[in-house]
Amino acid sequence: MEINQYLEVFIEESKEHLQACNMNLLELEKNPSDLLIVNEIFRSAHTLKGMSATMGYEDLASLTHQMENVLDEIRNGNLIVTPEILDIVFLAVDHLEEMVESIASGGDGKLDVTATVEKLHRIETGNQDDGSFEETAAAVAEAPPFAKDGCPSYEFDEFERTVIRQSKEQGFEAYNVQVSLRQDCLLKAARVYMVFEVFEQSGEVIKSLPSVDKLEEEQFDSDFTVILLSTENKEEIKRKLLNVAEVENVEINSILLLEDFPEKTETSDEEKKASELSDSSGSADKSEDKKGMKPLNSNKTIRVNIERLDILMNLFEELVIDRGRLEQISRDLSNSELNETVEHMSRISGDLQNIILNMRMVPVETVFNRFPRMIRQLARDLNKKIKLEITGADTELDRTVIDEIGDPLVHLLRNSVDHGIETPEIRAANGKEEEGTVVLRAYHSGNHVFIEIEDDGAGINRDRVLKKAVSKGILSEEAGEALTDKQVYELLFSSGFSTAEQISDISGRGVGLDVVKNTIESLGGEISIESTEHKGTIFSVQLPLTLSIISVMLIETGKEKFAIPLSSIIETAIIKKAEILNAHDQKVIDFRGKVVPLLFMKEIFQVPGKEDENKNVCSVLIVRKGEKMAGLVVDSFIGQQEVVLKPLGNYLTNVFAISGATILGDGQVALIVDCNALIK
Repeated sequence: MEINQYLEVFIEESKEHLQACNMNLLELEKNPSDLLIVNEIFRSAHTLKGMSATMGYEDLASLTHQMENVLDEIRNGNLIVTPEILDIVFLAVDHLEEMVESIASGGDGKLDVTATVEKLHRIETGNQDDGSFEETAAAVAEAPPFAKDGCPSYEFDEFERTVIRQSKEQGFEAYNVQVSLRQDCLLKAARVYMVFEVFEQSGEVIKSLPSVDKLEEEQFDSDFTVILLSTENKEEIKRKLLNVAEVENVEINSILLLEDFPEKTETSDEEKKASELSDSSGSADKSEDKKGMKPLNSNKTIRVNIERLDILMNLFEELVIDRGRLEQISRDLSNSELNETVEHMSRISGDLQNIILNMRMVPVETVFNRFPRMIRQLARDLNKKIKLEITGADTELDRTVIDEIGDPLVHLLRNSVDHGIETPEIRAANGKEEEGTVVLRAYHSGNHVFIEIEDDGAGINRDRVLKKAVSKGILSEEAGEALTDKQVYELLFSSGFSTAEQISDISGRGVGLDVVKNTIESLGGEISIESTEHKGTIFSVQLPLTLSIISVMLIETGKEKFAIPLSSIIETAIIKKAEILNAHDQKVIDFRGKVVPLLFMKEIFQVPGKEDENKNVCSVLIVRKGEKMAGLVVDSFIGQQEVVLKPLGNYLTNVFAISGATILGDGQVALIVDCNALIK
């Protein structure tokens, strides 16, 4: 098998499983007794181990296997979850992420993780020499043994008891199955595999002794036991098992839970989940190994390289330009059959356009998911109490923007945690809750996506920022006094600027916010700061959707045609010139009870052509940016159209209020107006 052809799938799926591990470990930290979460983590680790071994990344597989052993001990009730154990497991996940990133970068995925493996092994065996895991002895919930037909005593945890009880209510029988292999059996793991094949055909395995992993590694003599849920009778199951080569003996006994088992009149949500038997089953784990590394076929999805989508988008852009040209020709010729065909093609291409654009859109959740784990670690490093709240994670952005926005957001979050949130002692002294809050939110507004990072920390100290700026020679003391608060905050984006008193690994090295601004602006976005001292700070990042095909209103001003994105337009209006008022040397109109300033397109873009002095009315587009509005005065409206957004190129990057250009159906070029820049 040519392994390299599966490398991309391996990397993508590995990242997904590691992200799932991180998220579930954070949940487990909040609910350490929830075995459903433990099973989710175990499933991700088990799948990752199988994939890594299949691909030949032994270091990665070895570390994952050791982590899996610890999780297995927890879910079998031999360990309880403690902060110390979670710290080691988190560290193991960090190492795994580092190894996967190495593979993604063309490396071999090798990393010296001997110390971490040893820590995990000590946890698994209960041999914690440093005395930091006193509570990791077998802390199994008090569970009565089962007994029937001479079956040996065996303890279940709460999850397993729930599974058995619910299964019995649904007509399943619970069996204790003891399988003995011949003493001279050479390939015990292979025979175990075949036995589990029979179990899968007969029902569901919810527990095994030894564990599935130890059976795989032949860490048993010749006997092993499983707890099987099945609708088949004992004789039929025994007959199938004895047909497996080198199986010498099979003993099957029914399991009877004692009468002091708690009875419940209602089925809880947790029990409903448990009854699905999806993640606790050893046979499911074996199934994962059998399948090895699999693309997500169950969801009928495929992975497509982003470069192919770029090619598809470029081809479709050419189609849209030709479509516009055909529509223009159709209108000029007034041929009914041609009109009908062009209209049908326009509808079909419109549907195709929506599909292609949606294929490129990705929820910002793919970026946001890594931050809870990061905030947890930062809070521990800084001895702070911090709660991260995430809203709007389903907001979608173009894949190219998603790939670039991660690092800037990391810088901003680190800044909020380090500079913004105070220590618990300082917060308590100032009458605040000891636990600080950082809010990460995303939402659509017009043709843009806004990502905001808000903290309830100390806010920005204006005098401190100015003092640092003056000391670095960024501006003079006199010039600083004349700046508004907003202008002072903008100084934080100056190259090499930092107000940190001490250099640390978190921040304070004089880099970060200037890099953030440069990256965001390179994506066609903007960043702004709002802050109130002692109350908190908001960093607001505005990003374009970067859709290559947009709906616009075509307008004419003088001898030029412009395109205004429909997403920025509230309303079009024809107003009388007599209704135009003056306020603070600014021409304004009363728009539905609000004073809206007017911007004259001819003046802004210096378009040649005289204004018709006989006209008593003006054509106005009411546009907005967030809560701010403006009226764009134009000569005439042409109509709505879908156009291809083309960049102006490196030589025209600083053209004011123009975001790009498009080719119209008649071959003319129309500039696309950036309404956000105009309003700002």
